[in-house]
Amino acid sequence: MSKVAFITGASRGIGRETALAFARAGFDLAISARSLDEGESHRHGLRNPDGTALPGSLNGTAAAIRELGRKARVVPMDLLDSESVLAASEAVFAEYGRVDVLVNNAIYQGSDLNLPFMELQPETLQRVFQGYVLTPFLLTRAVVARMLEQGGGVVINVTSGAGETDPPVAAGKGGWGYAYGAGKAAVSRLSGILSIELGEQGIRAYTLNPGVVTTEALLATIGDKGVIALRAGSAPPEVPAAVMLWLATNEAARDYQRQTIHCQPFAREHGIVADWR
Repeated sequence: MSKVAFITGASRGIGRETALAFARAGFDLAISARSLDEGESHRHGLRNPDGTALPGSLNGTAAAIRELGRKARVVPMDLLDSESVLAASEAVFAEYGRVDVLVNNAIYQGSDLNLPFMELQPETLQRVFQGYVLTPFLLTRAVVARMLEQGGGVVINVTSGAGETDPPVAAGKGGWGYAYGAGKAAVSRLSGILSIELGEQGIRAYTLNPGVVTTEALLATIGDKGVIALRAGSAPPEVPAAVMLWLATNEAARDYQRQTIHCQPFAREHGIVADWR
């Protein structure tokens, strides 16, 4: 029986590349996001500066997975809709009967996410709570319950430096705001709890900080010139994808729980991506 990886936020960027990395390694995939087809735009979604939707879609990722000879189950999921999250979990288990790896990669990316503190509204924090705390809790609890029945599994939670440190400059001048920092801080705490409480029952859990990654979302946020300026300190999405595959499949990865793994130096130290510097 093939192992199954469930990747959220897999329509583009890190999520898409992670799904493809697992497919190449022989996993069947369940993938979720809001954008089923190319060109869709959503309320509270990130857009290009010209107002168009970011490139990428779940069906596009699924087609690429199938070209690699693996199964792909597309499950639409909106982080701001708890019912869609639980329905997605049920659909995945109905299709495959198991999940061996869950990657919590999807995030709420509304344009209000990094507003300065005095401009921040309670409605934004309510969405952040839904997208960064409640939804990962609901999905992870539903999936881990079945992992415990099958004898174990791996959970990887994708965080950010915004959840671990203060911004270098103010929001609006290139730094992150309180809403995003608070959301990612919550994500950073989940894996350690799972490892401590459920590790003896076969659950392994990791917190991964990808660092600056040149995704479609980054391009939409800072533009071509900004990406060029960051290139020396950034990585393509294939790098965090390869690190997550390593964490999920390498026995030595057990020693890297209960800490934040800083993806790019970690990849170099362990030689995970041989042709990337």
